[in-house]
Amino acid sequence: MSFPVPANSAQTELEIKKSRFISHVGFAASRGEAMTLLAQAKQAYPDARHHGWAYVIGDPATPEAAAMSDDGEPSGTAGKPILNVLQHKQVGNIMLIVVRYFGGIKLGAGGLVRAYSAAAQAAMNEVEIKREVPISCVSVVTEFAHEQYIRHWLEQHDGMVDKVDYSSRVTMTITLPVSVQKAFFAALGPIGTVISQTKAGRTS
Repeated sequence: MSFPVPANSAQTELEIKKSRFISHVGFAASRGEAMTLLAQAKQAYPDARHHGWAYVIGDPATPEAAAMSDDGEPSGTAGKPILNVLQHKQVGNIMLIVVRYFGGIKLGAGGLVRAYSAAAQAAMNEVEIKREVPISCVSVVTEFAHEQYIRHWLEQHDGMVDKVDYSSRVTMTITLPVSVQKAFFAALGPIGTVISQTKAGRTS
């Protein structure tokens, strides 16, 4: 259930027929984070004519979201080739921006596609990749007698107890891989009640 994500940020630059293509690639787990990276690139290169980009959020095999922009280039000549590179590499939670400074020589539609593809590929060749495991953060309420059973189950399935609150009953805050979440709920059965649940990720 884990998937590849960027471990760092990378920047590369290519010159093609006097146009400069400056690529930035980095980790983005949401559209908001991707747009923050885009804003930073626009701030760093405010006089550039184009800031083409694409992102893939979540597992690249079944992404939560994917988007692209030509940013003024002819339709399909900037964002799409960048996105194609990301999809071919099968990396998720990633934003890739290609900044172009026009050099005075028109490249044509085919030339632009090749240039943006090459710029995106160059950045992907430089970025390091790690794997991210989707996890659930779950809070459950149970009786004192069942606490040890739940702890033991989690130890056997790569889960952990982050916090325990004791009152008339036991409230346990737990993280566990999404891949075993259904099995955990089945094991919990009638001995506990789930009161909250969120998703996150951790590197393996």
